[in-house]
Amino acid sequence: MAIQPTRAPLLSIVVPVYGVEAFLRECLDSIYTDVPVAEAAAVELLAVDDASPDRCGQLLDEYAADHPGVRVLHLRRNVGLGPARNAGLDVTTGRYVWFVDSDDRLPPGTVAAVLDRLRTDRPDVMMVDHRRVHECGRHEVDPSSRLLRGAPGVVRLADRPQLLRVQHTAWNKVVRRDFLTELGLRFHPGWYEDIPFSHPLLIGAERISVLDRVCYLYRQGRPGAITSTRSGRHFDAFEQYDRLFAWLAARHPDGHWHAELFDLMVSHFLVVVGNDDRLHPHLRRRFFRRVAEHYRRYLPDSGYPRPDGVAGLKHRLVDRDSYLAYAALRRAHRLAGRLRAQKDAPAPPVPPATPAPASSPHHALVRSHGDGTE
Repeated sequence: MAIQPTRAPLLSIVVPVYGVEAFLRECLDSIYTDVPVAEAAAVELLAVDDASPDRCGQLLDEYAADHPGVRVLHLRRNVGLGPARNAGLDVTTGRYVWFVDSDDRLPPGTVAAVLDRLRTDRPDVMMVDHRRVHECGRHEVDPSSRLLRGAPGVVRLADRPQLLRVQHTAWNKVVRRDFLTELGLRFHPGWYEDIPFSHPLLIGAERISVLDRVCYLYRQGRPGAITSTRSGRHFDAFEQYDRLFAWLAARHPDGHWHAELFDLMVSHFLVVVGNDDRLHPHLRRRFFRRVAEHYRRYLPDSGYPRPDGVAGLKHRLVDRDSYLAYAALRRAHRLAGRLRAQKDAPAPPVPPATPAPASSPHHALVRSHGDGTE
C-alpha cells in the first residue's frame, strides 16, 4: 500500500548551532514548549549542528530523543552560520521558514502569535519586534523598533520605506519559502551574512506583514559573538555589500533603492570602524580606507540623503577619505562622553569624621568652626 505524503507544516524553525553549549537548552526549550499542543503538526523544528567543537551535537541528539518532532542535522565540517542556515533550509518543508540563532530565545506566546498572523496575512515576509537582553538580565528596546509601529496590515516597502532601516537580520523575519526561491536568495559564507539576504527580502516583497510584538530575545555580550569579537573578519562586510549591490543592479537597473542602501551601508561601516569591541586599533585605519573605497564605488549618481549632525560629518569625512580628521573627531567625541559621565555621576558619600583626642588642638579648632574648615 502506498504511503500517503504527510501535509507540510506551516512553519519551519531552523536553529544553526555552534559553540553555544551553555545556552542551547534554553533556546530549544523556548521554542518547543511554546508550540501549542493543537499546533504541533504546524511547526517543524530543525537544529543544525555546524560541527560544533563542544558538546552541542550530543546535547542535540539527547534533546531530539526526548522531544518528538525535533530533528537534528549534523554537518561533517564547520561551514559557518550562513551555509548552516542553507543546509537547514534544504531539508525542511514548511511553507514559511524562520531562522533562530541558538544563543537567543523566544518569549512565551510567540509561536501562536506568529502562526495566527501568517494565516491571516499570508505575507511574503513577516517582520517581528525584538528586545536586546544583556547578561545582567536587563532588557533594552532596539532603536529601530519604533519603525515597526503603526503598520496597517499588509504593506509594500514603497508604502513603508522606513522598514528598510529596521535592524537587518535574518532572525527578525519569517519568510515564505517559495518567495526565497523566486528571489534566488541564499546565505553566503562569511560574517555579516544577513546583509545580502535581509534587504532584498523587503525590496522584493509584494506583501510585508508587521507583527508589532516582541517575538525574539537577542542576547548581548556573549563571548564569541560577532558583535563582541575583535577580528579581521569584520572586513567580510565589504564583500557582503558587494553582493547586495550586485543583486540590486540586476533587479533594479533603474537605481531604485540605491541611495537608501548606500546611506545604510556607510552608516553601518561607521558603526564597525568606531567600535572597540570589533576592530583592534591597528586595523582601524585600513578599515576606514576600505569604507572610503566603497563610498566612491557605490555613490549614487543623483546623490543621497546625508544625515545631519555628527553622523553627517562622519559621512563627509569618509567622502574625503580623511582618516586623521575622523580619528581626531572620534577621540574628541569619546573624551566629551567621559566628561559628561563624570559630571553626571553622583558625588561619593563623605565618611563621618573620626573624633580626635580631646587634647588635640586640631580637634578643638574643628569644633570651634562647626563646618569642618580650618
